[in-house]
Amino acid sequence: MAYNRVNRVPHFQRLFQADDGRRIWMKTKLGRAMFYPYVGILGFTFAASVYGATRMAFGHKTWI
Repeated sequence: MAYNRVNRVPHFQRLFQADDGRRIWMKTKLGRAMFYPYVGILGFTFAASVYGATRMAFGHKTWI
């Protein structure tokens, strides 16, 4: 049951309000594990769209 769980709010409040110079999404292990794949996918899709737009500018309508 959720009623008998330990209150983790004070722990996370201390963690996120600590002035240690790190960004909020980099303070937990899960945040770090989600951030790097997100940036990788974002970079890949940006590069793919620039590649596709460049090919379209030269008259090619396929990726290959």
